[in-house]
Amino acid sequence: MANIAVLVTDQFEDIELTSPEEALKNEGHTLTIISEDNKQIITGKHGTEYKVDQSIEDAIPSEFDGILLPGGFSPDLLRSDEKGEFGLFTKHFLEEDKPSFAICHGPQLLIDTDLIKGKELTSFISVRKDLENAGAKILEQPVVIDGNLITSRTPDDLNEFNNAILNSLK
Repeated sequence: MANIAVLVTDQFEDIELTSPEEALKNEGHTLTIISEDNKQIITGKHGTEYKVDQSIEDAIPSEFDGILLPGGFSPDLLRSDEKGEFGLFTKHFLEEDKPSFAICHGPQLLIDTDLIKGKELTSFISVRKDLENAGAKILEQPVVIDGNLITSRTPDDLNEFNNAILNSLK
């Protein structure tokens, strides 16, 4: 079974973490919550709390089989990391063609990899222009699959997103 790194901090969209987590765990996969170095607990926009399993400083991308990037305000907050560690961590998964899953605002972290030029993906509407400016081709679909990169638009698309994630890990 796959060990999935989840890059997330406060103000994540709760259901964009809880729903994929439930789907993945039901199939026997594990998730590791990775956040800033000084975080022990993160809190979603609607109050869901998670214990942080690892700091970004201690996390080694090669130890994970895939990555999940939930939306909400979390991706934008992670991008403000002065060392750029979250972007570098995410870059590993695209470079190694490992399963990479991002929903809603989650694709914002993909911009920092400098590897989305020519990739097909989707996101929440307010992120699309930034993704286009980074060279991505945006499709208006609930889920877009480009190789091992799976992106989705909003919580309304979670069933399709979760199904695509699980199918990619079979």
